[in-house]
Amino acid sequence: MNSESPSLAQPALLQPGDAALLDLAARLAGEAAELIRAIRRRGFETVTKSDSSPVTEADHAAEAHILKGLRAAAPHIPVIAEEEAAAGVRIEAGETFWLVDPLDGTREFAAGRDDFTVNIGLVRGGRAVLGAVALPAYHQLYTAHVATGARRIDESGAHAIAARAIPPEGLTVLASRHYADDPRLAAFLGGQRIAHLGNIGSAAKFIRVAEGLVDLYPRLGTTMEWDTAAPQAVVEAAGGSVTLLDGSPLRYGKPDWRNPHFVCVGKREHS
Repeated sequence: MNSESPSLAQPALLQPGDAALLDLAARLAGEAAELIRAIRRRGFETVTKSDSSPVTEADHAAEAHILKGLRAAAPHIPVIAEEEAAAGVRIEAGETFWLVDPLDGTREFAAGRDDFTVNIGLVRGGRAVLGAVALPAYHQLYTAHVATGARRIDESGAHAIAARAIPPEGLTVLASRHYADDPRLAAFLGGQRIAHLGNIGSAAKFIRVAEGLVDLYPRLGTTMEWDTAAPQAVVEAAGGSVTLLDGSPLRYGKPDWRNPHFVCVGKREHS
């Protein structure tokens, strides 16, 4: 599963039924985004989980809606979801499975900021092959299959997106708000030409790389697989890459669902 080079035993990236699965993920991500916006409008309470991370009614409502939809439409595909996992639910993943983060960036959401997402990704053979990422506050929905490309759907319609080559003036970098003062970030960026450095929360950082607004997102802190599967599919479908610090691919199906440090970059030939 974690091999860096493809083999004949690995499943094809594009399989019959993938278009329907992507449509399903996109529909449910959009519906979850509307649920989150409705809860935000009327107000909500934030609770601290046992791992000290926050959770809200919006997290639970969005996850319940997504799980119901995925399990009804594709009962043969296991679903691993953040809040179920936090509650102690253990599901055997298999070769193909969904990873769901119903509200990535709960800290942003609870603080009244706008950079939070809904992530629904499909993993096959250890690789994130398709996904839908909604940015509820921006009314944006991103869908992707690594074999067919990525697009943004917003109030003006559907648009193909692509990562960009690094411009001559240097890198535009987005890093996690939660790790903004981490000295490892300065060390990692040392010697690079940096045009701009910003900090936001959630998988929105991946998305801004995928659509060519940002060149680099280094993640030197903890993430879980449900945080990254769908947005990684969007980045890779848009021509970017997500790799570990040694250059090997970020893969899925680890026993504890925990990711090592990784780097998300734009056009591969300019990484």
